[in-house]
Amino acid sequence: MQIPGKRCPAGKRIVSSSVEGSTLVRCSDSSNVGDSWTRGRTGLFLLMFWLLASPSWANGKTARAMQTEHSPRIDGVIDPVEWQDATRLDEFIQFEPFNGTPATQPTLVYLLYNNTHIFIGVHAHDDDPAQITARLTRRDDDLKNDDSIWIFLDTFFDHRTCYFFAVNPLGTQLDGRIRDNGRVEDKTWDTAWASAAKIHSDGWTAEFAVPLRSITFRKGKDQSWGLNVGRTRRTNLETSMWTGPLENLFRVSQYGELQGLTLEGGGARPWTMIPYALARYGQEDGWGGDAGFDVRYSLRPETIFNATVNPDFAIIEADEEFINLTRFEPALPEKRPFFLETNDRFQQRIRTFYSRRIGDIEAGGKFFSNQGKWDSTALTVLSAPVPVPQGTPENPQQRANFTVARTEREVMKSSTLGFMVSNRYLAGDNYGSISMDSTMFFGQALRFTGQLIRSHGLFDRGNWAYFARLARDTSTSHVHFRYTSLGENLGDNINAVGFIPDDNRKEMDADLSKIIWLDSSPFQRLQFATKNNVYWSQTNVLRSYHNTADLSAELRNRWVVGGGFRNDYKLFEKGFHNDYGHVFFGYNTREFNSFDVAYQKGRNFDSDFQFVNLRCSRKLTQKLGIEYRLRRVWLDPDPEQRATTIHVVNALQNFTRDLFLKVFFQTNSVIDRKHLEVVFVWRYKPPFGSLQFAFQRGRAEFGQASTQGNTYFVKFAYVL
Repeated sequence: MQIPGKRCPAGKRIVSSSVEGSTLVRCSDSSNVGDSWTRGRTGLFLLMFWLLASPSWANGKTARAMQTEHSPRIDGVIDPVEWQDATRLDEFIQFEPFNGTPATQPTLVYLLYNNTHIFIGVHAHDDDPAQITARLTRRDDDLKNDDSIWIFLDTFFDHRTCYFFAVNPLGTQLDGRIRDNGRVEDKTWDTAWASAAKIHSDGWTAEFAVPLRSITFRKGKDQSWGLNVGRTRRTNLETSMWTGPLENLFRVSQYGELQGLTLEGGGARPWTMIPYALARYGQEDGWGGDAGFDVRYSLRPETIFNATVNPDFAIIEADEEFINLTRFEPALPEKRPFFLETNDRFQQRIRTFYSRRIGDIEAGGKFFSNQGKWDSTALTVLSAPVPVPQGTPENPQQRANFTVARTEREVMKSSTLGFMVSNRYLAGDNYGSISMDSTMFFGQALRFTGQLIRSHGLFDRGNWAYFARLARDTSTSHVHFRYTSLGENLGDNINAVGFIPDDNRKEMDADLSKIIWLDSSPFQRLQFATKNNVYWSQTNVLRSYHNTADLSAELRNRWVVGGGFRNDYKLFEKGFHNDYGHVFFGYNTREFNSFDVAYQKGRNFDSDFQFVNLRCSRKLTQKLGIEYRLRRVWLDPDPEQRATTIHVVNALQNFTRDLFLKVFFQTNSVIDRKHLEVVFVWRYKPPFGSLQFAFQRGRAEFGQASTQGNTYFVKFAYVL
């Protein structure tokens, strides 16, 4: 729900800039700050931490890779004959609840490879198989909420990045990537691989086959990869790993080593092409259609080019409505596959690239390469015509070019120094930024991150930004301190291609959280967290502070209770105290069959407010799941009519893992939003080769009223 109107904090003036053809009205100081001393001091801090950073690399278990001439059948059954020559891994160690102690149930891993695939088989023993949790059926669901097996492959053995592949006992797949030694976890990355799983009387088994052409790696003889294997067991909330103990589940530098790989290539043709065709019939505009294609070419196993022409985003899942009671623009998640594959590589704390700034595109290209200690990524797209600021009647729209590139160098193992540029070119004007960043590890628990940015565009003063953050993470605790400076004109320059909801800040924040696991008590897990933030304008006017404290408890009978408070101050046309308290409770919240209710009460910009958030999800049958969410806010007084009720329903019927029906329905009372989507999908060659039938009614941009009539789609994507 967008908040209408624009108010500027004290001491700021209204300015405007263009983003994707639309005019953004923002607030900016009239004074100039960001002098050379500030920039020099930032560089000195970054250099100091870079020089002090100590190396941290894998020191876990090792295993020898065994090559095979006979591929095991991927049917979920560990055939002793098929896996007789495999490398075997066992003796798993708990990550939680009791970090460093032996796993409560044995897990045995089998590993083989050939010229085309990596094969992994896992036998997850369980002395109470009736308690095995297996409910999730949608690809890329959070499988940690089920019993599951996870495979982690650091294919460049750089101790910083890895792929992960996971399955639950139903064979549901999840894949993704880890970057910066666990700082970035990206579950949106997808590739083609095979898996199967079965439940037995002594536990359950899973088999994986990962094509080498689906991942990047360094070819050659006697190669080493980083390796870890994980297992979740929901009945006792246990997560265990082959290599451990770990400070963080995704701490790649603590993983084990798989030695002796002979890798000469991907074992298949170096290119893949996916053309598509789409037909559409709309109640308002009649018949229409579209076509396009994607191409992927591997120059070498570690260097890949991707290109797309006229990609289709029409039946991508719509944004879910939520309530925004702030006065800042909300960030929306990216769902378009073309951008998902690269977004993890451009993810920074100060977001100089935000792919949702880009609308429909006509063509685009991507490049990925890992060369020794260097990792490079680039993306460039040509957008469909968009309105031009101050455009003439004869030329009101032009195409925009968006380009973002990043290169990163490994320093002292598991730490990095990166450089990034992002830019939008439209009608002769360039907006964007250049930046450098670093992630440094001091051992396995202590980490420094920093970023330095110079923006370009409408303003050449007040256009710098930086932050420095020192954090300590363990399996049960987190603490950090961060200082950030954002120039008063930063957003006006960057928001053509990035996301700066508010600038003109000198900001400090500190967070602390602690988890306590209890062995013999009605309570199984206690968690406390506090967050504290304060920022001033660049002219030292206090603009905001907030302090929060939250406490939650998980009981052994699967109930969850908790609560907390927030003390908040914001300076706009005047000072506002937006304080509130909240309580919540739920049942079985770490699994799909669950519900939770939260209630907030307090003040919001001189109005009393109450907010209720209810969520309930249930497997009605083995293959039919439904989730309902209610969000309701009351405001008194409510001069801008912001009080609203939002209903959201998601349903998924799986006929097989790759044949399913999805239903999405949502309403928002304050903007008269009623939106329904129904999609039937057959993935004949998962995940990219598919046939889809879709129905939409009432689709609109986030926070906008429904206007679309009945619209029908048929889309066919073919993998060559």
